Amino acid sequence: MVDKDLRPKVAPRTDPHTRFCPMPLPPLIGHEGVRTRLAGAHASGKLPQALLLAGPRGVGKQRLALWLAQLIHCETPRQEPCGQCRPCRMVLTLQHPDVHWFVPVELSKRAGSGGSDVEKQIELVAEALAEEMNARREHPLYAPVVGLASHPVASVRLLLKRLALTPAMGKRKVFVVGDAERLIPQIGTEVAANALLKALEEPPADSVIILTAADPNALLPTVLSRVVLVRVARNADSAVTAFAQQTMGISNKAELAQRVTTAEGCIGKLFATSVPRSGQSGDEQAARFVDAPLLFALGQVPFQARGGFTDMLDSLADRMRSEAKRGGDTGKLVEAIAMVMDARDLAQGNVNPQLLAAVLAEDLQASRA
Repeated sequence: MVDKDLRPKVAPRTDPHTRFCPMPLPPLIGHEGVRTRLAGAHASGKLPQALLLAGPRGVGKQRLALWLAQLIHCETPRQEPCGQCRPCRMVLTLQHPDVHWFVPVELSKRAGSGGSDVEKQIELVAEALAEEMNARREHPLYAPVVGLASHPVASVRLLLKRLALTPAMGKRKVFVVGDAERLIPQIGTEVAANALLKALEEPPADSVIILTAADPNALLPTVLSRVVLVRVARNADSAVTAFAQQTMGISNKAELAQRVTTAEGCIGKLFATSVPRSGQSGDEQAARFVDAPLLFALGQVPFQARGGFTDMLDSLADRMRSEAKRGGDTGKLVEAIAMVMDARDLAQGNVNPQLLAAVLAEDLQASRA
């Protein structure tokens, strides 16, 4: 007996009470070379069942994965999905029952999340994912995930349960795991990634699993060995410009030029809401913090701890994880990452970033002593 409750909760096309009408995903622009290769592999029956799309943040990896899901389900596929058939439209509005999009979630904010009941944890993940998908149906130009969100082991267990179901509509199921680095939210927490290994090694014949990652080296070697790596390069500025004009309606020439330059070939950066006010990237701000933490702290605007400041904390944690992978002092780095994540949590409450940065700098210095 198939457990219907395991399938993703799909919003109706229109709801007379809420007037909800799902908006389609924005068009996929660019990446012609990758699309041609993937379409050719699909047409010839040689599409790998476990893929990893790797490329810079905001370059469109998850949108590309959903394009591939659309191609797989299209009733008249060629080099591109037709976009007109019912399966195509359902994928574009995130309503296809055989396309499962897993994104990082924050279970710590949900009631009852501290319990140890496995089924309850899976239920909470399913609810969190359903809420996120509903939000993305309403606002397809979504912001990057917050720093504390991850793929908990309950998410992987939910994926495995859905993997065992027969397709509801088409012949195949497609699973997209976005920001797969967050299967390992910090060093020493590999349980979710390990739980996924068997599925990546031997997916059911009717399933395709697509991981996306900005930093494939942050994944376990055992995960990397089970997927086919597909590099997703930055878009040309002409493609970013076309998206900004056609999809976002940006017509002011000065604003358009500035936004395209800042995006650096990554369309997702055009509509990310967490762009630092100073125009600096999170990586650049993290470097400033490392070089002169107290000076950085004094330069922050009081009571604006979201946005660029939290981007800096995310990048700072990424730098520490990379240092650990290069052979750094794991014990001290794990402690330091925990401090950064605690600061990240406080930042979500709009704590004064001047004070937060100063305290974090002192704590990190003390931990290295």
